[in-house]
Amino acid sequence: MKFDLDYAKKVIELEAEAIKAVKPVVNGSFAEAAEMIYNCSGSVIVSGIGKAGTIGQKISATLASTGTPSHFLHPTEAIHGDLGRLRKNDIVMVLSYGGETDEVIRLINLVKQLEIKLIAITSDGDSTLSKYSDVVLCMGKMSEACPLGIAPSVSTACMLAIGDALAFTVMKARNFSVEDYVRFHPGGSLGAKLMTVEQSMMFKPGEKLPLVKPADTIKQLLEETEDVKRHGAVMVVDEDGKLTGIITDADIRRLLTKHKQDAFDFKVSDVMTSGCKKIRLDALAAEATAIFHKYRIDELPVVDADNKPVGLIDVQDIVTIKVVG
Repeated sequence: MKFDLDYAKKVIELEAEAIKAVKPVVNGSFAEAAEMIYNCSGSVIVSGIGKAGTIGQKISATLASTGTPSHFLHPTEAIHGDLGRLRKNDIVMVLSYGGETDEVIRLINLVKQLEIKLIAITSDGDSTLSKYSDVVLCMGKMSEACPLGIAPSVSTACMLAIGDALAFTVMKARNFSVEDYVRFHPGGSLGAKLMTVEQSMMFKPGEKLPLVKPADTIKQLLEETEDVKRHGAVMVVDEDGKLTGIITDADIRRLLTKHKQDAFDFKVSDVMTSGCKKIRLDALAAEATAIFHKYRIDELPVVDADNKPVGLIDVQDIVTIKVVG
């Protein structure tokens, strides 16, 4: 079978050109829709039938993962019990190319009875959907890219682009951060790679840290950190509380092996590794991974902007969240 690859390229070109052509939809109505979504105290309920419905599910998922509570409502299921999902403080966004589909019209009536605000993404500004919507994002008429000019392709690509533009515009207005994104994507590889040191380290804000002074003895170190979560290291700080070094369990084992009972009288400053590697609280966990790999160490002090310890991250913390360096 010989396929028409020139035609395949044409499909991509047609969809790309159509998406560029709908840029004028970003106007006053678009801004009004974005403001409605931004100020929504409930959820953004996205709906549509057929291929438009499939696009609607993706838009709803994008909204939900970028800070806007959202779920998809199938127009047919709405009249068979799922209408109970709607609340007056919700917003409904309906995707329909022609704006006259029976299921969509039926949903409009139900939404209006509940006095819920309605946003339409459609191609016909004079359709029933447009007439009863509070905000209309009209793409205009367009030709589909399929050989028969029937199957939704160009139109659905444009709907998706408009939905993404809305979701990300609101996301930007919310100052949605990397940390926020990771909070909604904790299980994925992307979420793991974007996870910060603060989110992955074993210590939590305000928790007692394994800290000693350079003049302390090894005996004092063991006594003072006995009830402190320490994993495999103790951090050394100066009089101002700034990090000056680290002592690992391996360092203490070597000291005990060599000096036996006399080891307990050694000063921390005699044993510690000064100028040790460290990492900032807001750094990515992937950066910690790189340091672990490069310097073949297992413990890494976590410091704030003033170089004061705020935690300790262990290589096992990184392994647990499966961050790949």
